[in-house]
This record gives sequence, structure tokens and C-alpha cells, in this order.
Amino acid sequence: MTRAIAYLRVSTDKQADHGVSLAAQRAKCEAYAGLYDLELVEVIEDAGGSAKTLQRDGLQRALALLDAGTADALVVAKLDRLTRSTRDLGTLLDRYFSKRCDLLSVSEQVDTRSAGGRLVLNVLMSVAQWEREAIGERTSTALQYKRTRGERVGAIPYGSQLAADGVHLLPHEGEQQVITAVRELRAAGLSLRAIASELSTRGLYTRKGRTFAATQVNRMLAA
Repeated sequence: MTRAIAYLRVSTDKQADHGVSLAAQRAKCEAYAGLYDLELVEVIEDAGGSAKTLQRDGLQRALALLDAGTADALVVAKLDRLTRSTRDLGTLLDRYFSKRCDLLSVSEQVDTRSAGGRLVLNVLMSVAQWEREAIGERTSTALQYKRTRGERVGAIPYGSQLAADGVHLLPHEGEQQVITAVRELRAAGLSLRAIASELSTRGLYTRKGRTFAATQVNRMLAA
């Protein structure tokens, strides 16, 4: 009989309305254990734990028990109770569930004790990775489109200022003069640090009234 730890997690009290309350997860894991011949040696809860990090008290305790050999498997009601990050899931698979221990998920019917279960998990990970990359590409395309239209994207870059409409960017005359000076000094052969020092000598400072650093000079040259 496989010894398993049931891991339960909710991030907010409102999740009880969506069928993922701690009680609902416990019931699913216990029913699954009875059906698939698992001995639940412990049920560990993370109430109010975010899936954005693996640094959760309950999860770390569960992983420590796997390390200690107290259990051979971890069972969850759904994979997103374990993590929503494909990167973190990959870390867990590499460290715990590739050879030493097994991962079982009730909702996705994942059971890494079998080749079929491992295949299902790999497919789910691949789809999740594809979805994340697709979202990233769409976001990047949208941001690039805004840039081509001269619209603000994030922080206002040095050399620009926000237009009256609060959307578009316009050249900042004073900062553009600093950028021009930087390029002229670089063309004259000065190093980044020497340029930063020369700007200070000329009484030219950052928006916050501080002296320029070499990294800031480099960003101006790259813009």
C-alpha cells in the first residue's frame, strides 16, 4: 500500500464558493485514497496560501515528510492546489516526483506511479507552458503596438514626458539635451564612467537630482 500525504490549499475564504474549500478537497482526497489503495499518513493544509510561491508552511512540511521517507506520494484534489506555475511544477517534478516519490491528482487523474499517469502530467505541463508563452507573446505584441503609436508603456523613459492626454509620450527638451551630450561624449571616446562624471561637472543630474551612474548612461546610449 502506498503511503501518501494529502495536501490541501485555499488562498481565500471565497474559494469555498467554487468547490475548492479545504473540506471539499479533504473529502476528494480521502475518497481517492480509499479507491486507489492509499494510506493517508497525514493531511496537511495551507489556508490562505498563495500558489505564486512554493514557500508555504504546509507545502514545505509536506515536502520535508517526503524527504524523510515518511510517505511515498503526495495527493492533491487538483494540480493548481499544488502550484499554478509551470516553472514551480517543473522544479517539484525534478526534485521529488521524477523518481523518488509519486504525485497524484484527483481532478486531472494524474498518477505518476504508472507510465500513463506520467504521460498525462507531461501533456498537462506542455499545454500549460504553451498557454503561458502564448499569453506572453500576445502581451508583447500589444505593448509593441502601443510603443509604435508613441503611447506610454510602463515607466516614462528618460528623455520623454507624458502628453496632456495622459496616454502619449512627447520629447522632454531638457532630457533630450542630456542624451545628446552623452552621445557626443561617447563619440569622443569617453568611457561610461567618464561620461557620468562629465555630466556631473556640467551640472546635469537625474530627475531625482542625483548624479548619473554608468548604467544610466548606458541606457541612454541604447535608447
